[in-house]
Order: sequence, then C-alpha cells, then structure tokens
Amino acid sequence: MEAEKQREWGPKAWAHLSSVRNQSPLIQCITNFVSMDLTANTLLSAGASPAMLHSPNETPDFTPQVHALYINVGTLSDNWLPAMKLAAEIASKFKKPWVLDPVAAGASGFRLQACLDLISLKPTVIRGNASEIIALANASVGFTKGVDSSHDSTDAVEAAKSLANSSGAVVAVSGAVDFVTDGNRVVGARNGVPMMQKITATGCAVTALIAAFVAIDPLQALEATASALAVFGVAGEIGMEMARGPASLRMHLIDSLHGLDQTTVISTVKITTS
Repeated sequence: MEAEKQREWGPKAWAHLSSVRNQSPLIQCITNFVSMDLTANTLLSAGASPAMLHSPNETPDFTPQVHALYINVGTLSDNWLPAMKLAAEIASKFKKPWVLDPVAAGASGFRLQACLDLISLKPTVIRGNASEIIALANASVGFTKGVDSSHDSTDAVEAAKSLANSSGAVVAVSGAVDFVTDGNRVVGARNGVPMMQKITATGCAVTALIAAFVAIDPLQALEATASALAVFGVAGEIGMEMARGPASLRMHLIDSLHGLDQTTVISTVKITTS
C-alpha cells in the first residue's frame, strides 16, 4: 500500500511542474537581499514569473493581480515589515495564496513577533527549518545559529503539526527529509543532496517554488508543497552529478530544474506518507 501511494506522487509532482510551465504564474516576492537573485532564477527556470516588488506604494495596485505572494523575513527591518504586512493583508483579502519563510524566527524578539504577526494574517504555507518551526510553535526566542538549524527536521514534526493546527497553514520543515503537514496528514519529501546546504538561499528559493506550485493548485496546498520540495531536490541530485562544489552546483541546479522532463520527475521523486 505504501509503495502504491509513493508511486502516485511522481505523476502529481510532474502535473504541478507542468502546470507552472504552462500557466507561468506571477509570483510577488518580498524577500531578503541575499536570496533575490537565486529566488528569481529558480522561479524563471521552473517556468514561473517572479516580481521582486516590495514598495507599499505599489502593493495596493499590484498584489491583487498576482497569482501568489511570497514573503521572506531574512533581512528584516522596520522599513520592510509594514510592506510585508500590507501585502499579506491584500493577498488574504483577494484570496490569493501566500507563503511565509520565517528565517531565523527565534533569533530575536523583534523577528519572532514579526513572524507571529504575519502568521495572524493567514499564510497558505509556512516553510522553515526545524529550529524556526519550533520557535514559532512555542512562540519563544531560543538558541539559534543565525539562519542555520540547530535541530533535525524529525525533531520538529510535532511542532509543525501544532503550528499547522493553530495557524490553519500547511507547514513544511526542511532538512535531510522535508516534512509537510496540515496538522493531520504528514508526508516526507526525500530528494536532495547535502551540498545544497552549502549554497546560500536554497531554502529561500525552494519556498518561492512552493509559492509557484501553490499558485496553480491552491486547494491542494499540501500536495503542491511536497511536490515543489521534491522537484527542487531532484534538480539538486541531477545538478550534483555535474558539480564540483557549491558554486557549480548552484549553476547546475538552475539548469537541471529548467530541463526536468516527465520521465525523470515521475521516476525520481521520493515522497512518502508518514
């Protein structure tokens, strides 16, 4: 039965990627300075259309037109937070899916409160590492290694389920296994290579890809999220075959995502139901 369920995920993941390529959803990205380049190129290579727009003067006109919104608090500041909140409010008002990446949520009281305030605006998906998800579930500042996780993804599954239930969002925890939960179901995406962690902003980039996948399938946000995580991981696996280190992996990751075909996705995606 489990093997049969796993076989169902390959076609689902391919259907999501194909729809992104066919529909080219417009994704508004309010993201950190470090990740802008890789985020935009990841979306473009997958077939989506990124818009790196964060001015609150433009948001009321622009955000209602997008297919999804992506908010990342990596280089959070007093100036950017109101723009993030405004965009999230508008996305929710116009029933646009939006995705939150709570980078280093437990690193400071200011950052934690900003993330909790954004979560109150009802994101469709929250994607973070284990330490970030635990901090949000507990609503507490704790020891962190900056943007790096101090926990394995398996350590945060229960916290992710709790956060999903309290927020109404699908919650994804990145790690050696990427877990995705709606508070009830839990699935694990098992693609990727360790060296992806040596490239800055790969987590930010995959969260943007989740936004693109959710944009074309908002009613199945869990499935879209798991598919995005697995597809990005497959691209990393293929890229690693040609890479000599993190810098060349970054290039080959983008190329591989752009070149993924149906046979490769269906045969290589590894998603299991916990």
